[in-house]
Amino acid sequence: MIEKRTIEYIPEEERHGSVRNLFSIWFSSNMQITTLVTGALAIEFGLNLFWSIVAIVLGNLVGAVFMASHSAQGPKLGVPQMIQSRAQFGVIGAVLPLIIVTLMYIGFFAGSSVLGAQALSSAFSIPINGGIILLGVITCFITILGYDLIHRLERYFAILFAIVFLFVTYEIFRLPLPAGSWDPTHFDLGPFLLTISIVATWQLTYAPYVADYSRYLPSNTPASKTFGYSYAGTVVGTVWMMSLGVFLTAAIPKFLDNASAGLVKLVGPQFGIFMYFVIILGVIGVNVLNLYGAFMSVTTTLEAFTKLKGTTRARFWLVFSTAIVGTVLSVWGHGNFLENFENLILLLSYFMVPWTAINLVDYYMLRHGEYNVEAIFDVNGEYGKFNWIAISSYLVAVVLEIPFVNTTMYVGPIAKALDGTDLAWMVGLVVPTVLYYYPMKKKINIPSEGIQNERFRIEK
Repeated sequence: MIEKRTIEYIPEEERHGSVRNLFSIWFSSNMQITTLVTGALAIEFGLNLFWSIVAIVLGNLVGAVFMASHSAQGPKLGVPQMIQSRAQFGVIGAVLPLIIVTLMYIGFFAGSSVLGAQALSSAFSIPINGGIILLGVITCFITILGYDLIHRLERYFAILFAIVFLFVTYEIFRLPLPAGSWDPTHFDLGPFLLTISIVATWQLTYAPYVADYSRYLPSNTPASKTFGYSYAGTVVGTVWMMSLGVFLTAAIPKFLDNASAGLVKLVGPQFGIFMYFVIILGVIGVNVLNLYGAFMSVTTTLEAFTKLKGTTRARFWLVFSTAIVGTVLSVWGHGNFLENFENLILLLSYFMVPWTAINLVDYYMLRHGEYNVEAIFDVNGEYGKFNWIAISSYLVAVVLEIPFVNTTMYVGPIAKALDGTDLAWMVGLVVPTVLYYYPMKKKINIPSEGIQNERFRIEK
């Protein structure tokens, strides 16, 4: 059955599901070829195997803290992640991060589609463009059906992917590695920190997704469990797949020219078609999340101006239109996939990290999860049309990140001085935290003591 809710509040009588499902959805969404290719970038940057693994583990452990902290908001508020941004940016002001997030979803959709289409092309001799279109159709159908089907599929995918990639891991450990792969003395700070940045950003860019898949859980679900299952699922899945990408790129020359074909060659011809099938399912699994998130963000943006109703017909056309945009981008950009994908991840980090900082500071440090959900949907409500403290903090943080940027399109002066080290994501976390917290604390006049806090909530 088609999901009836879109961006509106989920009433308590409609809450359902197990918090344990959050592990499977974030585990399976990362057990796919795009994650593997992202980890492989560490070798492309010049790190050896030892320092690549260290950077991957550190980046995931840090980045996933922020991702899982967003997940814990879902059961408490019962609304999608990005519409909750209206409480920080204002009902109209939230359109700014919403546009960035929508571009992110579509970009990841396009990138994953290319890798899935490569697998389809290699397995069944389907042209790349034809494979991209076929994957878009399948993903569109699942997304239209919505939340419950997505959770159910990801549970089955998690079991299948764990079994298959245990076998793949065994085969990879049998490969010969270049000399010095495990030598800790071969260390280069610039590529090491750049890898940490990309890996942490991988987790940070999940921040707009996560509450969408926990918002149907009962409101009394412990935040520690929501956080813990989300954190464990995303860290285990991502570290596993990124590490496999590092091993394969180090051991197999030109592996990234066609990562899908390289995986199939590794498992042997007798398992080749099945491996392609698993790769394709992985792409479908993550692209459903990308398309679902893009649909929710587009709906949230339009609702601020049009009071769009979440009908089945509107759902179909919004999902379908968004899928077409992502599919066209896949067809257009697949020729230079690796360079385009690397630039996309880094570019998005500069815009998404400040949003993450503002959202988490507001939720955990200022309002302590206490929001007027009705006002989130009211352009004339208590959160207003624009919150210029949030908007200015966000824009200043993005501007201050520029000197720290290191991409193929542009390298900032501080990044050059630090031998290519990219610290922009750290700036994006610290600057808006300071710029937003103190003015907002004064504006909303939050009491500091326990009894005062309780009285404040009742009066409000």
